[in-house]
Amino acid sequence: MTDVIPAPRAVEGPLRRGVSLDADTTLWAAPGTGTVERWLRSTLGAALGLSLPPGPQEGANSVRLRLDDSLEREAYRLDVVTGGGIEITGGSAAGVFWGAQTLRQLLGPDAFRRAPLRPGSTYGIAQQTIEDAPRFPWRGLMLDVSRHFMPKDGVLRYLDLLAAHKLNVFHFHLTDDQGWRVEIERYPKLTEAGSWRARTKSGHRASPLWEEKPHGGFYTQDDIREIVAYAAERHISVVPEIDIPGHSQAAIAAYPELGNTDVIDTTSLSVWDNWGVSKNVLAPTDNTLRFYEGVFEELLGLFPADAAPFSEFFHIGGDECAKDQWRQSPTAQARIKELGLADEDELQSWFIRHFDNWLSARGRRLIGWDEILEGGLAEGAAVSSWRGYQGGITAARAGHDVVMCPEQQVYLDHRQDGGADEPVPIGYVRTLEDVYRFEPVPPELSPEEARHVLGTQANVWTEVMEDHARVDYQTFPRLAAFAEVAWSALPAPAERDFADFERRMTAHYRRLDALGVAYRPPTGPHPWQRRPGVLGRPIEGAPPNV
Repeated sequence: MTDVIPAPRAVEGPLRRGVSLDADTTLWAAPGTGTVERWLRSTLGAALGLSLPPGPQEGANSVRLRLDDSLEREAYRLDVVTGGGIEITGGSAAGVFWGAQTLRQLLGPDAFRRAPLRPGSTYGIAQQTIEDAPRFPWRGLMLDVSRHFMPKDGVLRYLDLLAAHKLNVFHFHLTDDQGWRVEIERYPKLTEAGSWRARTKSGHRASPLWEEKPHGGFYTQDDIREIVAYAAERHISVVPEIDIPGHSQAAIAAYPELGNTDVIDTTSLSVWDNWGVSKNVLAPTDNTLRFYEGVFEELLGLFPADAAPFSEFFHIGGDECAKDQWRQSPTAQARIKELGLADEDELQSWFIRHFDNWLSARGRRLIGWDEILEGGLAEGAAVSSWRGYQGGITAARAGHDVVMCPEQQVYLDHRQDGGADEPVPIGYVRTLEDVYRFEPVPPELSPEEARHVLGTQANVWTEVMEDHARVDYQTFPRLAAFAEVAWSALPAPAERDFADFERRMTAHYRRLDALGVAYRPPTGPHPWQRRPGVLGRPIEGAPPNV
């Protein structure tokens, strides 16, 4: 019986006899597995105090990394053989890396620390064979760093947490009404003015409380290069999101000409300090198109298409664009007439299609929230289905690839319990078990349509998460349940063995403790994790952007 999370496909053993890792254990890596070799020495070696010097291709006291192209790309086989050492074989370096993550779990919670607790110790693993491969190729987490900025070290830490759970896509939500978080050299005001706000609403937007101090921050272009390289070393794709044409008040505050200047005085706007959906949206002008083409040109260089398997994707948001200003704008109405469009909804579709074509011409694939389906998409575009399953069903039936992330199931900013102690309770109650029983593939899809479901991701919106401890609380332990849904070949939701998952979580909590993750305990929040008196929106059936 194994405590590995996510659950592997097949385990033979474990037996009492096994293999020990000690100061004499060597490491051999086949050509093409260098990223895993570096990770084992820098992470596992540092945690256990093992140098893991180069050794022979065979040996009783050795760890060996091999490739076998007969395996699926991310599949691996982990063999622990008494007298034969440890061998990890993968269909690619990514498969070997996921096998190394399983090895780390088998070594116990000490393997998740940054320095050895007991230098000179020997670490034993029972004899066993694990054969494993993921259910979905896209297994992601979206992290919103616009509403509350997470410094670079925190982002790198979350990449490590994704890797530890065999998640391989980091959806990086970089811009919104409340802040612009990435340096664009040709438009310096985006970070000079757009990356900070004067104050911040504390709690839900109906709360009377404010944090009366500036909040902000941004990533330099070198920071982005480092984040992308760090992720690639861990076989994680980084998919950036730049929101257009809505959720753009921070950009308009920096460059007022981007807004609907014939309707409002955009020079009076600042980065938004409240939550919800701002009515200040981009003007549908040629100037706006050229501006964002310039932004995207710089970003395509920072997020190279070949960094990892899904790096060709570029997320443009496309959701929740308020049309009030366009209805009042002579400029917007003239553009609707010029283009022969029916209304403002078709104007948004024209805006999205422009960048769909622009990205396609540069070898990239546009992905956006499911509102982008309205008006039609280019053949290669993909959809993040967040308003339930229907957007994903529609997209798959139209031949578009889909990432399932319905807010009713996998928005981790929503509260984990109905109790009064939940900090700033938002939206639906979604417990650990609820997430564990989430099914990404809608039963309405035929087998052919279901092949368009690339996978799934959990989303973490940070309006009420002021620091990394709050992000940890909302994300964990539910991300562990989500990772198993995304990776493992689980039965139908009602048939899943949640009791066994809880048993394995007993061991996993100790790993999270070693990693310093401020998760929600199974018994409820610690006193310091509560936020008494800060108003949330704990309404079952609450709408998005609560």
